[in-house]
Amino acid sequence: MNSNMIAINLENFQQVVLEESKNKLVLIAFWADQVPESIQLRDALSAKVQPFGEQMLMASLDCQSQQQIAQQFAIQGLPTAILVKDGQPLDGISGPQTDESIATFLDKHLPKAQDLLLAQAQTALTENKLAEAQNAINQAYQLDAERADIKLVLIDVYIQTGNTDEAQGLLETIMMVDQDSYYQALVAKLELANQAANSPEIQALEAQLASKPDDIEIKHQLAAQYSQVNRQEEALTLLFRLVQSGDPETKDKSKELFLDVLKALPDGDVIATKFRRKLYTLLY
Repeated sequence: MNSNMIAINLENFQQVVLEESKNKLVLIAFWADQVPESIQLRDALSAKVQPFGEQMLMASLDCQSQQQIAQQFAIQGLPTAILVKDGQPLDGISGPQTDESIATFLDKHLPKAQDLLLAQAQTALTENKLAEAQNAINQAYQLDAERADIKLVLIDVYIQTGNTDEAQGLLETIMMVDQDSYYQALVAKLELANQAANSPEIQALEAQLASKPDDIEIKHQLAAQYSQVNRQEEALTLLFRLVQSGDPETKDKSKELFLDVLKALPDGDVIATKFRRKLYTLLY
């Protein structure tokens, strides 16, 4: 039996059934020793609900020792389970149940995997854990590529990791009905990112490099500018070419800058993984 299951009694009824059900769903399994099927249903529900502790509280009520409470719920027979929200019955099942019927009942009320992943990504974003957010929202998007709320968080991650082309492409798929304040904020954020990515400083350095294609210092400055505006792949490509060729002094300085750009990328970033492999292959 789930060690987190709360046994309801007169002392905690107010807190569990009335107060807790304002914050999350409370599932109450009614049981009695003389009805083995009720114990089976209680334990089966407990096992299914256990991974969703943040969304649903599992409780049980012994109809023998807590007859007064059972009467308040007008229980007609066992096994029975009732789902409570805001102190009121929301849904329920009664009679012997199969694993399939239990799953069907709970699926109506428990969050889907993509909901949990979306919430995880949103939390990671607020904590500036980009790699964690990217991993979670990519999984959510693979499970449901049509939901606007998942798309918007993925767009946010794309912008913050410098994948502005992917962000723009996905932004264009958001329907008018889903273009809320978050959408508008992302449109503005993407515009700023695009402006920064092609700043006058970068344009000037690119022009200088075009006229002096062998100038190492210009390449280093340009790589640094690329990195600052989330154009890490271009920065790493430029620096890796310098690490591949040139005199030892040039290689050492370029490698140092190359590693600095890699360190600035979040753990697990695809671009970082790609260029670490390149460097490893070059060195070994």
